[in-house]
Amino acid sequence: MTERTGWSPRRQDALLTAAVVAIGVADTWSKPSNGLLTGQPIGLVATASGAVGLALWWRRRHPGTVAAVVMVGYVIAFTPVALAVAMYTVGECYRHIRALVPFALGGCAAGILALLAGPPSDWELRDLVFVLSLILGPLVLGFAVGIRRDLAVEAKATIEALERERGLLVERAKAGERSRIARELHDVVAHRCGNIVLTAGALKVGPHAQDPAVGRAAELIREEGHQALEELREVLGVLTPGRKADTEPGTLPHPDVSQLDKLVERAGQHGRPVELRISGHPETLPAPVQRAIHRIVQEGLTNAAKHAPGAQVGVLVECRLDGVEVQVTNGPPAGSDGVEPPPSGGNGLIGLAERISLLDGTFSAGPYDGGYRIDAFIPHRGPTAETGD
Repeated sequence: MTERTGWSPRRQDALLTAAVVAIGVADTWSKPSNGLLTGQPIGLVATASGAVGLALWWRRRHPGTVAAVVMVGYVIAFTPVALAVAMYTVGECYRHIRALVPFALGGCAAGILALLAGPPSDWELRDLVFVLSLILGPLVLGFAVGIRRDLAVEAKATIEALERERGLLVERAKAGERSRIARELHDVVAHRCGNIVLTAGALKVGPHAQDPAVGRAAELIREEGHQALEELREVLGVLTPGRKADTEPGTLPHPDVSQLDKLVERAGQHGRPVELRISGHPETLPAPVQRAIHRIVQEGLTNAAKHAPGAQVGVLVECRLDGVEVQVTNGPPAGSDGVEPPPSGGNGLIGLAERISLLDGTFSAGPYDGGYRIDAFIPHRGPTAETGD
């Protein structure tokens, strides 16, 4: 529930109307002139004064009509407080001088008529000045308050527009920076991957190509580098606004569980013993879930190759009634192979945790039985699993 910081306009109007009515009725016994009702019974004058003040209840919805009624009541029963409030409301509601002039003239005429209606010897020039000030002063004050309120609203709207414009400029700058980073990434990584592919091709046809192991290794390096370049182009197309990549988005095959065998086969070609066990039918799962399974297995095999060379790796994909569980477990390293591991940014497991979280799943990774284990569970139905990544 929103905390109220002040009274509503209707409550304010009710309080103001009650106060004006009370002042008008109480003033009946103290003022020397009661307008056209001067000399009439006090009860009649008090009733007329209260009725004039009661008309202020409708001052916001019909300011001009209420002001005209109060002017007439002022001449009849001399109600200065009610007339001052009515003139203030007119000045606050109307924004053009031409619209205020008739009310100013009418108020002045009503003030003069009210003075003339009383005993001639009871008023002086100062009374006329007081009455005219009581009429024109609230009118000018209301007009100034209305103008100030309009300026405040306009300034707030201008500030909001500037904030929106600043947000758009920031987003445009971010998009431009992402585009620049994407181009830099493509230029640097594509150059390195291209050199790897060319080197592998040269190795395949070079003097050492007679060795079957060298030929297989060269072909594997060439395929990996070629696949990396294709994926890099696709990522570049996503990061660069308005860029039409060589390959349209969506045309490259997305990773799914059908490619798990190929991941395991490639790991075996690199000399890593991997055991793959699949229970159930993961190929029937939604595409985002299959991509998550592929990424989990891919990251687990990569980490095992970096940190536990030669260790036995086990991959389990188990489809259950409530979801699918994926485990990638490796034992302790069998010993260093003398090859320096590739550099790592340490963000692979963080990215996996974020991906599984978007699918309403759970993710854990840590040491296990002298080695390491990645464990993830993805429910069959989740808000993201049915709609996309």
